[in-house]
Amino acid sequence: MTPAKTDRFPPQIKYIVGNEAAERFSFYGMRSILVIFMVTHLVMAQHDAKAVYHLFVSAAYFFPLIGGWISDRFLGKYRTIISLSLVYCLGHGVLALWENKPGLYTGLALIAIGSGGIKACVSAHVGDQFTERNKHLVAKIFDVFYWAINFGSFFSTMLIPWVLPRFGPGWAFGIPGILMAVATFIFWMGRNQYVHVPPTRKTGAVGFLPIFWHALTHQAQRKAGQTFFDAARPKFKATDIEGAQAAANIFKVFATVSIFWALFDQHGSSWVLQAKQMNLEVMGFHLEASQIAALNPVMVMALIPVFGWGIYPGIEKVLGVKMTPLKRMGAGMALAATSFVAVGMIQAVLDSGRMISVGWQFIPYLLLTMSEVMVSITGLEFAYTQAPLSMKSTIMSFWLLTVFAGNLLTATISEINVLKGAQFFYFFAGLMAAVSFLFAWTA
Repeated sequence: MTPAKTDRFPPQIKYIVGNEAAERFSFYGMRSILVIFMVTHLVMAQHDAKAVYHLFVSAAYFFPLIGGWISDRFLGKYRTIISLSLVYCLGHGVLALWENKPGLYTGLALIAIGSGGIKACVSAHVGDQFTERNKHLVAKIFDVFYWAINFGSFFSTMLIPWVLPRFGPGWAFGIPGILMAVATFIFWMGRNQYVHVPPTRKTGAVGFLPIFWHALTHQAQRKAGQTFFDAARPKFKATDIEGAQAAANIFKVFATVSIFWALFDQHGSSWVLQAKQMNLEVMGFHLEASQIAALNPVMVMALIPVFGWGIYPGIEKVLGVKMTPLKRMGAGMALAATSFVAVGMIQAVLDSGRMISVGWQFIPYLLLTMSEVMVSITGLEFAYTQAPLSMKSTIMSFWLLTVFAGNLLTATISEINVLKGAQFFYFFAGLMAAVSFLFAWTA
């Protein structure tokens, strides 16, 4: 007998969403002041500060690959999240107590391991809580999940840049550390209510990497007409091979999304440094340059329902075009290119010696946030729903790996320090426009 459907979320979801809101306050609060801290307190050159910032972000999004593997194969999601959250808290403590370069690099390394290690697990753990009765709500919970992320991000991006010049780096980094401890406690409170999907080591299922490696090293045994993964069929079950093939297909689609993140995460680095050159008096209030980034989470929280209940259904009804996840992502990537054209035009005015209001950054922020809603939220949903059961965390880590690659690219270009002023932004706009076409073709 098929169980009756319900439109209520599982009760344990509140602990995961609460954890995510507090953890994102912690992460984005710390991240919002990184560039300003390095430039003003550690007296680093701007291009070096941008490079360190994006190397840190790229590291934070590389470790999901390791965290997802540990979760799927050995510890399971809950134990992985709890263990690495403690490492995360330790990283914040180091940043708060040692206001120098060794403290910066050590703290950022620990936060990258902790934050990155739990990323793939938390988003996959959310999906695991749904059953046949409420699995139709998975898409909605990712909207709620993303809203919680931006709820925490907004308050931290407003508060922590204000704390830094008034109370110093110790408190500015310490408050996010306290919130990370709160996030860990909230998650622990739901331990007895969670659905715990056992790691594949216990179920007998095989992860992606062993299948991929065996197929790669046995290509000589593949017969004519067979695919890459068919070379692993003599050793692994057909269901495991099909799962690995599905994971590889998803990863191919995700690869081109990396350039989107090369642009998006600059609203915490190059856009902040641009704001620092502008008139920060807005409607009689003086804002810190880092606080302007709070526009992004506010806009996300406003735009999620606009897109979900207005724009997507409207396009499908009026134009008769089905807004599939891949179409949403392709359009969002093209929109990201326009945001960098806009911010490049602002920089061109600043390069000419004119002082203009930071309010002009509202336009590129709106364009970039619209693209984020179309690319990032959709990508999370697509990654979870398309992933084989035994590889949920691994596929989530593949999605986050695109953020790693994008930030690594930005860090490299920043460190080379060849592109100056508006040229820097126009380069990324052109790159994103070209890759959006490639994405559409690949998808």
